[in-house]
Amino acid sequence: MADQNSSAMLRRVAFASTIGTAAEYYDFFVYGTAAVLVFGAKFFPSSDPLIGTLAAFATYAVGFIARPLGGIVFGHFGDRIGRKKALIVTILIVGLGTFLIGLLPDYSQIGIWAPAALILIRVLQGFGVGGEQAGAVLLTAEYAPPPKRGFFASLVQLGAPAGFLIPAGIFAILTATLTHEQLLDWGWRLPFLGSIVLVVVGLYIRLRTEESPVFAEIRRTQAVESRPVVEVVRQFGPTILKGVGAKLIEACTFAMYTMIVLAYGRVHGISESLLLQTIIVAVTLELIAIPLAGALSDRIGRRATFIAGSLLQVLLVVPLFHAVDSGSRLAIQTVMILAITVGHSLCYAPQASLFPELFPARVRCSGIALIWQIGSLIGSGVLGLVAVKMLQMTGGSSVGLIVYVMALGIVSTLCIYLLPETAPLRRGGDLHDWGTQPLATTPREAHSSPVFAARR
Repeated sequence: MADQNSSAMLRRVAFASTIGTAAEYYDFFVYGTAAVLVFGAKFFPSSDPLIGTLAAFATYAVGFIARPLGGIVFGHFGDRIGRKKALIVTILIVGLGTFLIGLLPDYSQIGIWAPAALILIRVLQGFGVGGEQAGAVLLTAEYAPPPKRGFFASLVQLGAPAGFLIPAGIFAILTATLTHEQLLDWGWRLPFLGSIVLVVVGLYIRLRTEESPVFAEIRRTQAVESRPVVEVVRQFGPTILKGVGAKLIEACTFAMYTMIVLAYGRVHGISESLLLQTIIVAVTLELIAIPLAGALSDRIGRRATFIAGSLLQVLLVVPLFHAVDSGSRLAIQTVMILAITVGHSLCYAPQASLFPELFPARVRCSGIALIWQIGSLIGSGVLGLVAVKMLQMTGGSSVGLIVYVMALGIVSTLCIYLLPETAPLRRGGDLHDWGTQPLATTPREAHSSPVFAARR
């Protein structure tokens, strides 16, 4: 009976975490898609459409700037008061912010106050998102059985394709059924207002989950770290830097191939509906590919899986833009499936178990939050600004975007290689309790570390 209860709670925690992550990425992609299709005209009017899009992506980047601060704050609370409580707060901040954007008056109605209000909401959302992803992944990873941690933790990552597919599907329907004037007038608001459904469902499920058993044990033994962010930076600074580097290629390419490619296609006269439809197919297939990649990381290791995805992204960036230039649905779909369904899944799935396994439980939430949010800021947050500016400066050439992806891919591959292998089954069957030490160290290394020496 105890095993059945434990399995039932694991499924509930995984579902709750996935819904929360979907709400986070719903915000991420609904804004990114609207920034390309609508916001330049509605909130940043300009005689040059590319200038308006650039301004819209600047606001998009502002949300990312607030993420590391949110990661620090909610990472601290996640390590101090619990993963569950922090996650309840973050889903409210993120989801309600998206809903409020759908109610905002535009520039023609209130002038400069429209973009100002949009920026304020994006800052608050970025703050909330900073603690969402790390806490959601961590809660599931700490519940999962060690030999299958890669698989179960990767289920949380399904929130990214789900969070993309819902707004992308809505925008695809809107662009196909509404005139351009109707879309600009009121149609764009529907995806934002619809976010309230994810918030209600996610909040309900999270309120019914229990705290992580690993954190509960830390509270029981009074081993909670008083300054988790300071401690994780002091003791694991190099690990955090390598983790940030590892995150870059995944954060970059998914945003590049699901949002920036729409701006690129617009410059070159490629049908937006064609690109959206092909992207939707590739991302839908990720719902199958991500759990498979997570299970693969349990068998062959986190690093091998992650490196394969990173190198694949480097190899595919040139064929992808050539396919888009051709305007061929078959060519675009083939390369999109390889880049997103296969390449991104191989990068994204192992992160959910690799990053938590790098840190001991008392500072784990803070460590993951710093890696996730700083990596996302560099790899994805500034991407919109860089990409649109490159398109503007080069007259729409893809060369700058290709070099950008390749450079981040090389950096990520090197950083992944320098990280330790953490998959328990790849460590000679090492299934020790990772509540007291990270899987990145051996027991001897852990006991010689000043972090643990101070606890003895």
